Amino acid sequence: QVQLVESGGGSVQSGGSLRLSCAVFGYPYNHYCMGWFRQAPGKERQGIATIASDDTATYEDSVKGRFTISRDNAKNTLYLEIHNVKPEDTAMYFCAADPRNPGTCHTRRRSDEYTFWGQGTQVTVSS
Repeated sequence: QVQLVESGGGSVQSGGSLRLSCAVFGYPYNHYCMGWFRQAPGKERQGIATIASDDTATYEDSVKGRFTISRDNAKNTLYLEIHNVKPEDTAMYFCAADPRNPGTCHTRRRSDEYTFWGQGTQVTVSS
């Protein structure tokens, strides 16, 4: 069974930076499509970044230029760097993984397109 464990969240002031990590346990994830999602209170879970096994990355428009998704296959770890954070970035951040159809990774922004999920890490941005 694949397990995902996020870390790195916390409280940060507007304009600051932080890096979220997602450790993958139970299976080498080299060929998996990986994604980051976030869910603000009262809102639906939103796909914000994906990364394929060949490191091809895609981003939701609102985070382009500020967020960077990356993966270290040797460490079985996925990352999300967030720069110039804004109050609207406040949310629970989740990582997700899926082994199916790796060629379609760049299109995957829906929750139902991912099989494995972490428990989430909270990011709170103060102005």
